[in-house]
Amino acid sequence: MKIEDFFRENKKVALGFSGGADSSYLLYVALNCHIDVKPYYVKTQFQPEFEFRDAMRLADEIGVKVTVIEHDILIYEDIKCNSENRCYYCKRRIFDIIKKRAYNDGYTCIIDGTNASDSFDDRPGMKALCELNVKSPLRECGLDKEKIRELSKKAGLFTWNKNAYACLATRISINNEITSDKLFKIEKSEDILMEMGFSDLRIRMYYNIAKLQFNDNEIVRAFELRKEICDKLKPYFDDIVIDLKGRR
Repeated sequence: MKIEDFFRENKKVALGFSGGADSSYLLYVALNCHIDVKPYYVKTQFQPEFEFRDAMRLADEIGVKVTVIEHDILIYEDIKCNSENRCYYCKRRIFDIIKKRAYNDGYTCIIDGTNASDSFDDRPGMKALCELNVKSPLRECGLDKEKIRELSKKAGLFTWNKNAYACLATRISINNEITSDKLFKIEKSEDILMEMGFSDLRIRMYYNIAKLQFNDNEIVRAFELRKEICDKLKPYFDDIVIDLKGRR
C-alpha cells in the first residue's frame, strides 16, 4: 500500500506530532493529499525547547496550525520512578491525552510517525500504540527512515536530515528517579554543547555524573575541547566523562 492509498481510506485523522523527520513528512503528505488532518503536540518536561521550536517552524512552513497541549508528565509515579517500562507508560499517557482531545474535536482516527525501521524489540512504546489503536501509516506502507529522509529532502522539508532525538528521560539511568532538576541540567548542558558546534550527541546522567556521548566524527574534537567543556558543564554536574564508545 502506498501512503496516498492510506489517506484515501482515512480522510480525517489526528496526528501525534513531534516535529521530527517522520511525523513532519507524514503531516506534509497528509496535507498534500488534501485530507482533514489535525496535528497535536503534547508539550512535557521530556521535550527540549528546540524540539518544540522545530515543530512549530515546520508547521508554519507548510501552513498548518498545531494544537499544543501542555502537560506535567511527572505527576505519574509509573513514569517518574523510571522503571524499564517507563517508555510504555509515557507513550500510553501521551497518546491517551491526544486521543481524548482528538475525540472531543471530532477525530476518531489517530496516527503517529512510527516508520518501518522501528522495531518492537527496542521500542516498548509501540505496544501502547497498539493498545490504543493508533495507526502508523509510514510503517504500514513500508517507508523506512532512509526513504523518509529521501522523500523529505525532495519535498524541501528542513527536517530531512534532522538527527533522531530521543526524549530527555532516556538520559537518566533506569530506576533513578526522574526530576525536573535533572531534566533541566541535561537540557541546558546539551544546549551548551550544541552551541559549541556539536550536533549528534547525548548526555547520560548517572546520579550527578554526566557521561558525554559523541559520534565518531565529533569525538576527537570533544577531546580537544575537554577543558572548555568541563568548565561550561561543571555548574551542573559533580563529574564529567567522555564515553570512548561514543554514540551508538
